[in-house]
Amino acid sequence: MKLNLLLTGNELMAGDIIDSNSAMVAQQLAPQGWRIHKKVTVGDDSALLQKEIDQLCEEGDVLIINGGLGPTVDDLTAAVLAQLCDRPLTEHPEALAHLSHWCEQRGFSMNASNRKQAILPEGCDIIANARGSAVGIRLMYRNCLVLATPGVPSELRQMLTDELLPLLKQRFESDYIHTLRLGVFGLGESGIQELFDRELPNWPDNIELGFRASMPVLEVKLTARGEHANTTLAEWRTPVETLLGEHLLGELPLSLPSVLVDELSKRNQTLCTAESCTGGLIASQITSIAGASKVFPGGIVSYSNAMKSSQLGVSEALLQQHGAVSRDVALAMAQGALRVGHADVALAVTGIAGPDGGSEDKPVGTVWIAWGSADHLKAECLALPFDRQAFQMWVSALGMELVRRHLLGIATMPSLIQRYCKKAH
Repeated sequence: MKLNLLLTGNELMAGDIIDSNSAMVAQQLAPQGWRIHKKVTVGDDSALLQKEIDQLCEEGDVLIINGGLGPTVDDLTAAVLAQLCDRPLTEHPEALAHLSHWCEQRGFSMNASNRKQAILPEGCDIIANARGSAVGIRLMYRNCLVLATPGVPSELRQMLTDELLPLLKQRFESDYIHTLRLGVFGLGESGIQELFDRELPNWPDNIELGFRASMPVLEVKLTARGEHANTTLAEWRTPVETLLGEHLLGELPLSLPSVLVDELSKRNQTLCTAESCTGGLIASQITSIAGASKVFPGGIVSYSNAMKSSQLGVSEALLQQHGAVSRDVALAMAQGALRVGHADVALAVTGIAGPDGGSEDKPVGTVWIAWGSADHLKAECLALPFDRQAFQMWVSALGMELVRRHLLGIATMPSLIQRYCKKAH
């Protein structure tokens, strides 16, 4: 099946809204082994719409049109399809019944603008919309199946599940696709590719290797096709996981906070945080995970020196002698977190997020991270060349990764941290 996607709307062209619908369509198609062959976005222009629909239908087996089915004058999809198919526009009884029921349920009185959504190309079939007022349109043009859908993401998602995918499965065969998605922290795409090339030179042709760079977890995706795809993936999973080693977090979907909560739960241990430069971001991410209350008694945001002293017991003499951004203060913050939180493990961060506040010996981007248990506390200084928000995100991620490694007994530092280690303490 060669499937094309046409997205319409001046809002998309102007950047007023971000296109998430094409990603949704692609993700829904993927388990069947189907991909979008071509994606085109155009504004609300009848001539452009006609041109693109004509060409995409000539090239493909299926065309999904997204947008342009609403009640306003700039919603042009129905009229353009009618012109292309040389059919008159007419009031569709099923579409009108759906619209009437939708209005009644919400206590609305149908007006002329609403009624426009029931004016469709004569003889077309409709695609049910369980969430919205506008039904979809189904018809054939140039021997291509055209499926027009509303642009509202929640409506499209429901229509894909309830209507479009079942229809496509009836007409086209699946490619029996299976995908394994693994989350990795601390390695880049090029580094992973080099590992595969060097350590797994006999990589099979029937498994596609892909990467999706994101912050902070990188996705390594293995995709196999055919009737034996699942078996093929199972055979190669162990070599891949062994290759990724200590950088492997597990099978997606997951996140650093979810992995950390899971590792703490397995060991029946608790973690307390002491945050300065991240302002509670670490605690916020941890508490976003269901079940965090069992392993996370709490965290302390000690942004000022006074709070470091009063809440964590960091001595004023230590702060005066070494400064808030120092090894000694980071370790003292971690010790205070262990004591106040009655926790097994602590994570403390203190740094200079910028854009101001740096000095020659402690420039913007400097951070001390302290982590571990009472009998095994460690600290490391990093220089992170990021803006304020990225700095806070990376400090949080690196801190959680260090705690994860502590729990697993991994003595080595992730290569990402080694890259940013600051030698001058």
